[in-house]
This record gives sequence, C-alpha cells and structure tokens, in this order.
Amino acid sequence: MSMGMDLSRLPPPAGMRLAIVGGCGGIGTRLVEASLAAGMQVANLDLAVSMLKRPALPGEWQIACDASKSVDIENGFAEIAAKWGALDGLVHLAGFTPPPSAMRDTSEQSWDEVMNVNTRGAFLSVRAALPLLDKGKDAAIVLTSSGLSVSADKGVGPYAAAKAAINAMTRNLAKENAPGIRVNAVAPGPIETAFLSGGTGRGGDVDNKDGWFAAGRKAIEATIPQGRVGQPDDVVGPILFLLGQASRYMTGQILYINGGRLMF
Repeated sequence: MSMGMDLSRLPPPAGMRLAIVGGCGGIGTRLVEASLAAGMQVANLDLAVSMLKRPALPGEWQIACDASKSVDIENGFAEIAAKWGALDGLVHLAGFTPPPSAMRDTSEQSWDEVMNVNTRGAFLSVRAALPLLDKGKDAAIVLTSSGLSVSADKGVGPYAAAKAAINAMTRNLAKENAPGIRVNAVAPGPIETAFLSGGTGRGGDVDNKDGWFAAGRKAIEATIPQGRVGQPDDVVGPILFLLGQASRYMTGQILYINGGRLMF
C-alpha cells in the first residue's frame, strides 16, 4: 500500500537548505552542481585557498572555513543560522590523506592532521549543524567514510583509523537523533579526483597521472570488478539518494561505493 512517497524523484526536493563541508573538491563540486540543478539552496564551507582555486558557481554560497577549527565551524554555521534559520541537510566531505607511509614511520604531526581534518572536522560540523537540522524538514546528514575503514591496506593506517571513527560516529549519531534526523555515510573506493594526490586544499590539484597514486593504479584497478577507478558522479548519486525521502527508512548505514572491490 502506498504511503505517499514520490518515487519519480529520488533526489531531495527543490528548496532544500543544504550545507556542504568541503564542497570545492572533485566530489564536492559535482555535488554542488547537482544540488543547484535540482533547485536546492547550497552553502559550501571550505578552505579559503580551495575557494580561490574553485570560485563560487552561480547560486552557490561559499563560506571560508577550516573544518578542523571549532571557531571557524561555529562562525560558519552562525552565518547559515542568520541567513536561513534552519538546515534540511548536511554533507561532510572534507578529507585529507598524506602519501602512503607505514604507521611506524608516521609522525605525530601527520597523525594529528589526518585525524583533525577527517574526524574532528566531521564532529565539529555535525555538532554545529544539529541545532539547525532540528528546525529543518526531513533532515538528513551524510558523512564520508572509506572502504579502507574496514579493509586493511599498507600505508594508510591513520586515514583508515579516522574513517573507522566516522563509521562509529554515523551509527551513534543515527541513534541519538532518531527519528527526527537521519544519519548515514558513503564510503567510496578510489575516485578520480585531486584527493588521490593529497586533497584539493592541502597540496592537491596534482594531476593523478603524476601523483603518488599513479604507481599502483593498474594493480588497484585489477582488484575492482568493474575495472575502473570511480568518477565523482558515482558518489554524488548515492549522496543525493541518502539526503532525499526515497531513503527515509535508512539511518545508521554505511554505503560502500567501490565498483565491487569491497562486498558485504
């Protein structure tokens, strides 16, 4: 029996007030474009240096912000509160990983930076957004994990640990905020963006053909049943689905997007 869901439109409805943290990267830019095309209102919180490299798209509201710094996040969401008064969606995409290195060779500084950008940044963003999401309509949060959070690989220990924490945060936030706010995560495999060379705002924007990923690319692609590295749209589609009412009975879930490389 129908319960009134419009399955002809899987993305969120036009007018949705959406905050994207880290919207200047490869996936973030495509998410901004797709969200604006669907008629959503979009606030993008990202590093000032990233915004210099990728200026605002028509209709996009950019707020310069370092997601790992609480004062930046609090000020950024205060701007959103003053302008919109509420939020209907939050997507946290800000992420960073240094070139592969064994954990025995990882400095405290490198460990802290990975944890601050990936985990602390997500925590600070969600904490600041929740009061606004409480006032929103059909509110949803989408965090960003990784297949590495559950599948070990050499040289990515800090990043894998940070993303495992995102998985735990997703489940805890989902329980704490149900039924009013749904919380899910996407966990991409390798995606064709500057992130594979370090991230858009932290030494990235390096052509992947020359980046550290290039050396192992063919070996990694050989482990992917679909035979290729993912494209930003491969992740943007699932994010929009998780934000919209077509996924209204999903919360606390980690959605793995990797061409079949990791299956559960």
